[in-house]
Amino acid sequence: MVRPYGIKVNKRKERHERYDKEEDEEEEQQPKFEKKQRQRESVKKAKREVTSKAEEEGDDEENEEAADEELDVGIPVVVSDNKKDQTGVIFVLEKASLEVAKVGKTYQLLNSDDHANFLRKNGRDPAHYRPDITHQALLMILDSPVNKAGRLKAVYVRTEQGVLFEVKPHVRIPRTYKRFAGIMLQLLQKLSISAAGKREKLMRVIKNPVTSHLPPNCRKIGFSYSSEKLVNMQKHLSTVCNETDTVFVLGAMSHGKIECDYIDDFVAISGYPLSAAYCISRICEALSTNWNII
Repeated sequence: MVRPYGIKVNKRKERHERYDKEEDEEEEQQPKFEKKQRQRESVKKAKREVTSKAEEEGDDEENEEAADEELDVGIPVVVSDNKKDQTGVIFVLEKASLEVAKVGKTYQLLNSDDHANFLRKNGRDPAHYRPDITHQALLMILDSPVNKAGRLKAVYVRTEQGVLFEVKPHVRIPRTYKRFAGIMLQLLQKLSISAAGKREKLMRVIKNPVTSHLPPNCRKIGFSYSSEKLVNMQKHLSTVCNETDTVFVLGAMSHGKIECDYIDDFVAISGYPLSAAYCISRICEALSTNWNII
């Protein structure tokens, strides 16, 4: 008799979506943080009672200087007039070409200029790897007067691989592409980027779909050159953006068309194909005129 042996079968592990889960657990950690904060405040209060008034004034001046120094640490932020009672806009950039790969001994953000040979060896078209489009689009959104006036609610970016991340409106995106590529590489690997010395996360990978992060009853408008509905942007927005929040969905890729089932209406704002950055500039200019933002 031959002893039967069991055959081992390697089962593939299910790949779960990777995103930043710390903010999902924030409600559980908040009571502990508040308790520690109360203990610190009670200790500070006891020390203030012991010291004299003159020492208190000196301590106040030192605390103000320390607070001013803390504001200068970390990634720069833009001060805006945030008014929650007013209607605002949300930008969604779809099909962004942000892919990380191991080139040689290091991980890098792939682009058509520096990694053309690497992409061809792996059977990929270098023309499709354009992370600079996302960089230009984010600069145009965050530098606009609409954002400075506090009417920009949020910015979401979804990559070609389906990774969704959020960009806070008060973040100041690096001007040079090299620094931008470094930040995107850090974000896609560590899933979040925080300012130094602060708890707030300026950029973080979030869970799909994007519709779960959008406000209820908002109007979602997609932009495409192939759309048959050609509109004047300023006249069109005057009938849309005054009652509810509006979501603008644009493609951040070099070629192709965005295909999203959550978009209510597809429009074209020019009879000629436009880049994502220039399309955003036209939208922001029409919004500024409509809301009287100078």
